Amino acid sequence: MSQKSILITGCSSGIGLETAFHLREAGWQVIASCRSLADCDRLQNTYGFETVRIDYENTDSIKSGFSEALSFTNGRLDALFNNGAYAVPGAVEDLPTDALRAIFEANLFGWHSLTCAALKVMQAQGHGRIIQNSSVLGFAALPYRGAYNATKFALEGLTDTMRLELRDSPIQVILIEPGPIRTEIRRNSWPHFQKWISVSKSMHRTTYEAQLIPTLVAKDPKPHFLELLPIAVAKTVSHALTTKSPKARYRITWATTFMMIAKRLLSTAFMDKLASRL
Repeated sequence: MSQKSILITGCSSGIGLETAFHLREAGWQVIASCRSLADCDRLQNTYGFETVRIDYENTDSIKSGFSEALSFTNGRLDALFNNGAYAVPGAVEDLPTDALRAIFEANLFGWHSLTCAALKVMQAQGHGRIIQNSSVLGFAALPYRGAYNATKFALEGLTDTMRLELRDSPIQVILIEPGPIRTEIRRNSWPHFQKWISVSKSMHRTTYEAQLIPTLVAKDPKPHFLELLPIAVAKTVSHALTTKSPKARYRITWATTFMMIAKRLLSTAFMDKLASRL
């Protein structure tokens, strides 16, 4: 059998990088994409990955990066793992509409463009798997995460629809829903917070200064007791790629399972009280 190939986005660190290592060790041909050329060069020169630049907010980079990925795989692609994303922390009322436009480009619209390109290849070859990295925040909202919540809720709706539409095809569509995972997403969110949120003019200033900002700038934050390492996601992705009948959803961490059960059983009022304390 020929070596199976996968394109993984967001490989500069965290879940994407860990999954790239894990799948390469398992025998996959991994095409690792990053948003910046510097990160692509680092992955290629330091770790020996075949890399391409894909910036979800740049349509040309999606087209050129995907074309380059296919040049590594002789035009075939067995799987796509959409993973790259970021957050813009802040109260909904403090988020400029342009901030939402930008994060939807990065966390949803770019994913859609890349997925459609991959589907054409998979439909032509007669097989493939699309794995979407969502979040517990894709079905259970938390305060001050409105922009990220919105993109992940939208991703889940779009992915569920795509799964239904491809039900009778040989292409499988899978959602991964991690809870707390030890990554750089909070620290990487700090520049976006600084860019878009006017702290001094916000009625939420006290919360920002006492709670949110210290969390974003912490260099070595204390691990959450429910937090898992990125390898937990990498192993789940590997299973979803190789099992004969993958689930529609894989919930990772006990917190994600708890929130799913709670949302089904508890009233909205009770869920609001719970979410406000997390």
